Amino acid sequence: MSRAPRLLAGLTIVTALLASACSSGATPKTSGDKPTVVAAEDFWGSIASQLGGDHVSVTSIITNPNADPHDYEPTTADARDIATAGYVIENGIGYDPWVQRLLDSNPTQGRGVLNVGNLVGVPVGGNPHQWYSPTSVQKVIDAITTEYKKLDPKDANAFDQLRSSFENQGLAEYHRLIDEIRTKYAGTPVGASESIFAELAPALGLKLITPPGFLTAVSEGTDPTAADKATIDHQIASREIKVYVYNRQNATPDVQQQIQAAQRVGIPVTTITETLVPEGATFQAWQVGQLRSLESALARGAAA
Repeated sequence: MSRAPRLLAGLTIVTALLASACSSGATPKTSGDKPTVVAAEDFWGSIASQLGGDHVSVTSIITNPNADPHDYEPTTADARDIATAGYVIENGIGYDPWVQRLLDSNPTQGRGVLNVGNLVGVPVGGNPHQWYSPTSVQKVIDAITTEYKKLDPKDANAFDQLRSSFENQGLAEYHRLIDEIRTKYAGTPVGASESIFAELAPALGLKLITPPGFLTAVSEGTDPTAADKATIDHQIASREIKVYVYNRQNATPDVQQQIQAAQRVGIPVTTITETLVPEGATFQAWQVGQLRSLESALARGAAA
């Protein structure tokens, strides 16, 4: 996924889309008698959908695994969906700035907005990948349920039941695997290709030793320093890391070289992704699949 900035082009596109959306006289609406919810990204949309069940209508804008939320260019339909939504979920933290521009330029009374960065206290410049933090995910679950009960008070009990089901059944294997990996492999040194994994590693008790500057550079599409690359080369060559984790949606030439180097010396390599894979998967199925692959890689790394 390219991270090349296209701010001027993006602003022009957003302005044109806003003109189209606003000219339609957009106001918050419901789908039948259901609150309409728009999530900028499908990982938050999946959670929102499961917490709302049949009582809400949820649309996720970015669902294509090949789309880059950093550089996404909204369509007229996206602008209209956001303009008429009763509740909008944006990631924030500089990850999807096009959403906030659409919201700010088309204020609508009564529309609820969840900015995940604001919710969890991570400002622009911080790590935006909060859907990889179990603690942040729980805060989002609580916030969405609270808003649903405000939007549709008559179904408040149903929303509480849906949250309980999602937490205790839907996320059961997700939490079990996190606990299991932490119990078995706490303190294990690992490497990663970018800052996505920096949110998950602490929850798993893993020691991520890749230079933070490299993780951020790859995530933001800037050039890593030669010193950081040399440090990682040494960590791999000397087998200081037991597993290498990379985002297969953003395998830059530097990352590809590190993957090949890890494979040459027998360090297990496993993948994570930025958005739901396959398209249409639930949040928990996606995360559980990745955690299982990681646990298997950690077992191989420990045995090597």
